[in-house]
Amino acid sequence: MQNSNSRLKVFPNIRTLAEASAMVGLAAVLYLIKIYQLPQGGSVSAGSMVPILFLALRNGPAIGAFAGSIFGLIQYLVEPFFFHPIQFLLDYPVAIAALGIAGFFPRHPYLGVTLALGARFLCHFISGIVFFASYVPEGMSPILYSISYNIAYLLPELIISLIVICLLRKKISHVAE
Repeated sequence: MQNSNSRLKVFPNIRTLAEASAMVGLAAVLYLIKIYQLPQGGSVSAGSMVPILFLALRNGPAIGAFAGSIFGLIQYLVEPFFFHPIQFLLDYPVAIAALGIAGFFPRHPYLGVTLALGARFLCHFISGIVFFASYVPEGMSPILYSISYNIAYLLPELIISLIVICLLRKKISHVAE
């Protein structure tokens, strides 16, 4: 059984570093497989967040957040959209690093995945209100627009992630025991 301090340490060994690297690579490949894409950014992929969520659930939030931030930077390199430095941080490394939150809930992976994607949604929601209000259709609230726009791709991503994590649960559960 791991003690709580070891779950917060980043890369306690080479195996964990290799696993994190492999998961970031897998996430990047899955990100390239688009189910659909929205016009101003955001897309539903073939479960690209699952490797980072899985990593966080197995190895803790710090490793998940670190790997998530690297994956966020890769997303930017693949499909760069830069409007403002804070927007860049909110939409890429911070939003994807939020997936590490799942690592706080290894015994409750569905809750962890849901909260992690909720935190990612919050990052994109704030970015949408602050930096993308000019895209809001006339007469519509920027808050409502940001909610609906971000839910349009993050809700399907949540469903895909929960299904795949359900299938992988046995691989996660041995770590939490």
